[in-house]
Amino acid sequence: MVKLTIDLIARGTSGYTKKKRDETMHQYLKRLTHLYLENKQIDEVGDDLSLCRNLSVLYLYDNQLTCIPNMNQNQHLTMLYLQNNQISRIDGLAHLNRITKLYLGGNCITVVEGLEKLEKLQELHMENQVLPPGEKLLFDPRSLKPISESLSVLNVSGNNLDSIKDLECLTKLTHLVAIDNHLSDMKELAHVLGQWYFLKRLDLMGNPVCHKAKYRDRVIVMAKQLDMLDGKQISETSKQFLKNWHANKETQKQKKSDILKRGTSFYEDYGVGDGGDLPPVREPARMGTIPGYMMPGLPRKQFDELLARTSTLAESGFQRAAPVKARSGLLRSNTIPPKKMYTDSGRPNKADIFSGSAPARRRQLLGVAIELSGNFDPTRHIPPDLLDKVG
Repeated sequence: MVKLTIDLIARGTSGYTKKKRDETMHQYLKRLTHLYLENKQIDEVGDDLSLCRNLSVLYLYDNQLTCIPNMNQNQHLTMLYLQNNQISRIDGLAHLNRITKLYLGGNCITVVEGLEKLEKLQELHMENQVLPPGEKLLFDPRSLKPISESLSVLNVSGNNLDSIKDLECLTKLTHLVAIDNHLSDMKELAHVLGQWYFLKRLDLMGNPVCHKAKYRDRVIVMAKQLDMLDGKQISETSKQFLKNWHANKETQKQKKSDILKRGTSFYEDYGVGDGGDLPPVREPARMGTIPGYMMPGLPRKQFDELLARTSTLAESGFQRAAPVKARSGLLRSNTIPPKKMYTDSGRPNKADIFSGSAPARRRQLLGVAIELSGNFDPTRHIPPDLLDKVG
């Protein structure tokens, strides 16, 4: 148990501020501006601190204080360091309207309140509060609004926060530290960052939102003036590229929205079909298409039999040349056709029906167009009555 006394205060000054010989203790304490009372096991601050009327910086961190000491007479105080104590509530600061930096991290505070009179506060450090199980740090809107025009640095790391929506009123923030919390809503983050136009630095490491797809790129686009994210510098090239990409994406999105508002389809607006219909599909052109009737193929065995039969017919008076290979890969007869398609009696000439040169693909037989090829089957493709005439 250590109580703050005049003697302890006198020993808590720097070497540059020494008591003069002809100076009383009250005069000496009155002209003090800095007190270094950190890590002194202090658990109680009496009225002796009120003697330091010109005090501007007070270091009381790493002690055992359970509440903020009474400093109504220390109205010149600008920096107050009370981190790592056992303070459970923020109060007693109503008269300290000149404070610019307030350090309260590592205490047992559950609600950020009592800041209504600190209209010049620039930095507020509330990190790593010792909270009851399952609880998170809360923010009183009545305390945040008065400091919204001055606060530029806020540290709320390690306080089980799952939302920062209550902080959107802090429009002058330049640096937010919210490490090791439970922030996971990217849409909420985008909304809040849109309100913080002056934000230059952002630290969100240790939050689920950091594992979202393209987290870094999306945050850079959301916070337009951001220079550093999670301790890493953002180059101007990367920033400009991402901004252009986002602008182009928004333009395309707006185009589609305008198309829907006009009542026209996306495809019609871009010249694809009429009324949103897709253009007709064109059939691919067939290579080497020959007009006329194409006969189906024959098995190799039947083709050989047909070829042997035509060879037998050719021996009766037809001059044959060596077989040639057609485009289809099949051997075809290169027989020189006879001069007459019909005999003297008017019957069709068998030799002319079943033979012919390779280039000659079709013959006119009794008004029927027949394409001759290596796959020709007379029993399948010539009417029976015609075969009887031929036979």
